[in-house]
Amino acid sequence: MTPEAPALPGVSYVIPVLNEVSYIGNAIRTVLAQDYAGEVEVILALGPSTDGTNEVVNGFAAADPRIVTVLNPDTDIPVGLNLAIRASKYPIIVRVDAHSELEPSYTRRAIETLDRTGSANVGGVMRAQGKTPFQSAVARAYNSRFGLGGGSYHGGAEEGPAESAYLGVFRTEVLEEVDYFDETIRRGEDWELNLRIRAAGHSVWFDPSLEVTYWPRESWTKLVRQFCATGIWRGELVRRYAGRNPWRFFAPPALVLALMLSIVVFVLQVTGVLTGWASVLLSLVYAGPAAYLVLLLLLSFSRAGGPAWPDRWRFFLVLPTMHLSWGVGFIIGVIRGARDTTDTSRTGI
Repeated sequence: MTPEAPALPGVSYVIPVLNEVSYIGNAIRTVLAQDYAGEVEVILALGPSTDGTNEVVNGFAAADPRIVTVLNPDTDIPVGLNLAIRASKYPIIVRVDAHSELEPSYTRRAIETLDRTGSANVGGVMRAQGKTPFQSAVARAYNSRFGLGGGSYHGGAEEGPAESAYLGVFRTEVLEEVDYFDETIRRGEDWELNLRIRAAGHSVWFDPSLEVTYWPRESWTKLVRQFCATGIWRGELVRRYAGRNPWRFFAPPALVLALMLSIVVFVLQVTGVLTGWASVLLSLVYAGPAAYLVLLLLLSFSRAGGPAWPDRWRFFLVLPTMHLSWGVGFIIGVIRGARDTTDTSRTGI
């Protein structure tokens, strides 16, 4: 007699949502379209959206009993995630972003990788895409190793243990063990959670066969606000975990400081305050910004920048927008801490 195959574990998808009326429908549809044969539920933590998001979600919930909602009046992502996780009933948690769309085999492959590796959390590749010329330029920047610092989940890395994971497919018991997401951290909460998971003796695993489509911010102002807030919270995390932050997080603030120092030196040279050998020596500060500009030009006006010249010019402007916004925010966060900083790009304004 052939032994029965072990039952597949149930899966709880958790999605924090605030002002995502243009994206949440497709995010939910890709979850429901997973080819996973086990039992599933979808738990959405609803913030006080003002754009009709909650009405869209409630429509899905009324049509499918697997979809349930919890209220997240505080709006913060880690709070919403914890509310959804605590309301879940299955041993596997799949985090989903309202701006994301899962490939049909994502859940099945992720659970196979969890079983094969014994990891506590598995993540894959973020594939950013755009619907408008600007959003497409941001997506190309996201997908570039130069754009977001070369994290494994932006592609190009081999399968194996990782520092963190994009979104994540977790064992619920491990989340309970490490006491869930830290609700005092409003950005970078995933990196901090994975730090505690690894400190508890578990592994975080990167599997490049797992792909998630991500739709980045749609306007300059939202992009600046998002990256500035993220930089501020990264500065806060440096204050809390000084020696554990990878070097790549320090590149944008180093660029900002080099640019500021270059401006000061240039003004002093032009006004004649700085002359002689001191002027020559301090001119070395131009090297960093000059190297950045050369690299930016080479990347922007290659195929990586886009198929047409307008696309490449947008890419040329988007990349430093991301880096400088993040870098300025980082410096602010290191100096004074994050305090009550929120990502206002999610407010719908």
